[in-house]
Amino acid sequence: MNRGYEKVQMNIYQNTDHASGQLPVSIEEWEDRARKILASGPFDYVYGGAGAGDTMVGNVEAFKKYRLRPRICCDISNRNLSITLFGSTLPAPFLFAPIGVNSILHTDAELAPARAAAKLGIPYILSNVSSMPLEEVAEAMGGAIRWFQLYPPKDRELTTSFLSRAESAGYSAIVVTIDSTLLGWRERDLHNTYLPFLAGHGMGNYFTDPVFCRKLTEPPEENLKAAVEKALDEGNNTCFTWKEFDFIREQTSLPVLIKGITHPADAILALEHGADGIIVSNHGGRQLDGAVATLDVLPSICDATNGKIPILLDSGIRRGADVLKAVALGATAVLIGRPYAYALAVAGEKGVHEVMQNLMAETDLQLAISGRKSMDEVDQKLVVKVY
Repeated sequence: MNRGYEKVQMNIYQNTDHASGQLPVSIEEWEDRARKILASGPFDYVYGGAGAGDTMVGNVEAFKKYRLRPRICCDISNRNLSITLFGSTLPAPFLFAPIGVNSILHTDAELAPARAAAKLGIPYILSNVSSMPLEEVAEAMGGAIRWFQLYPPKDRELTTSFLSRAESAGYSAIVVTIDSTLLGWRERDLHNTYLPFLAGHGMGNYFTDPVFCRKLTEPPEENLKAAVEKALDEGNNTCFTWKEFDFIREQTSLPVLIKGITHPADAILALEHGADGIIVSNHGGRQLDGAVATLDVLPSICDATNGKIPILLDSGIRRGADVLKAVALGATAVLIGRPYAYALAVAGEKGVHEVMQNLMAETDLQLAISGRKSMDEVDQKLVVKVY
């Protein structure tokens, strides 16, 4: 069941009415159009990385070290991109990565990618620092699969409140991000003197949380600066340890994934502390300059966990070939980030739907031309490391 992905390609070929404003196809063109639409502050906030940007570049370059080695004369007429994750069948092996402060990109903020995700059947991971409250995003998605990403606050009562709200609103997994207890040194943002939280972006969950608001001296609408500073201080959780992860694990019956692991020793510890899944991530290169690329360390993480829990890969995925390479090297699925953020800036929900639908179609074609007909057939034999 290839869900008509070949038609996606043909529809683009047959759209000869350029006056109608055809949307981009390549990620590079989405990025270029977003650059032209957005002011330098918002664009650089999404585009930039920590320091010199070496980690961000390395994430993308790591995929070039591997080449696909196809098999021929295979029956690829009936294909299936779907995978099973935490008991749910997903139409393709990828999810929407958690990206916060979407209101700097489009007026619909997180509602646009959430709706696109629901229509495509792709799980949407809502960022803790979304501009829209998690309940509104859940309402926009109906019964579609959604996860909630948590930047663990210092305040355990606030942590419990966030988790309780997410569970009540139908989020089916929690993603605990542990590589962002401090804000990375981001030269572009510093040059632009741009931190969107200071203007109230990304505060949708904090400013609607009863625990958070109760502990403010004045409500956010009366003293925005103080409310934002308290929220940012909660997020600068430099004392977060495995003990704190244990606390989160105890507060919810939902699957809990840990995001930000790049070392196999930490992967083993995640298993020991009850993580239900690992997301291999370096925060898209936005935190630590000169860090290892996620694809480079993926095999060692998979070896360390030995198939006991799902391993997802974040950072650097731009095309269908990248998806197949990641799965071949052991990932259960991947997370897509910047591509949909650029599309959101360019064309809102329609843009997000387009870029993700195209990625599904491209991945399907890559799978078929590689001589495989399902994701179960994608293994290490599909790739060759060339340098």
